[in-house]
Amino acid sequence: MPADLAHIRQVMAEADCLYTDAQVEAAIAQVAASINRDLAERNPVVFCVMNGGLIFAGKLLPKLGFPLELSYLHATRYRNETSGGELFWKAKPEISFIDRDVLIIDDILDEGHTLGAISDFCQHAGAASVHIAVLIDKEHDRKARPGLKANYVGLSCVDRYIFGYGMDYKGYWRNAAGIFAVKGL
Repeated sequence: MPADLAHIRQVMAEADCLYTDAQVEAAIAQVAASINRDLAERNPVVFCVMNGGLIFAGKLLPKLGFPLELSYLHATRYRNETSGGELFWKAKPEISFIDRDVLIIDDILDEGHTLGAISDFCQHAGAASVHIAVLIDKEHDRKARPGLKANYVGLSCVDRYIFGYGMDYKGYWRNAAGIFAVKGL
C-alpha cells in the first residue's frame, strides 16, 4: 500500500528540530577524531548497519584517515513501522572478521536489541573486539541490555520518535538534514 505522502510531508512540517545539520556534522567530526585515535593502528573491519547507518557511515568514513575494510550487514526489528518486533537478518557480514577488530556503525542506540544481537553475532563468530559507533544514543530506561553501550556516540537525545540522518519515519525522511522529532511522539 503506497504511503500517504501528504501525511509524510505534514510530519516533517510539524516536526521539532532537535539538532541542525551543522550540529550533526560537528558531532560526526568528533566521533571520527575518537575513532582515528583508537583504531588507526588496529586494521579494523567496519560494518555499516543498513539502512539506518548508511548516511552516518557515508559522512564518517571519509574522516577516518587509516586503512580499513568496509562491508555492510542488515538486521532490523522495525520493517518500516514505528515500533520494533523480532530481529530479522536481511544480510549477514560477508567479510571475514575472525581475530580482527570490528567497528559497527549504526544510526541509533535506542533499546539496543538490534545492536546487541549484531555485537553478539560478531563476538561469537570470532572478532577480537567489537566497537560500536552510533550517531544518536537515546536517553531512557528501556535499554534491553543496560550494559550495552556504544564506544562512540555523536549526540544524545530525548525519548521521542526521531528521524533524519538515516533514521526514518515509516520508511521516509532518512534523508532529512538534521535530527527531528515527530510531533506528539
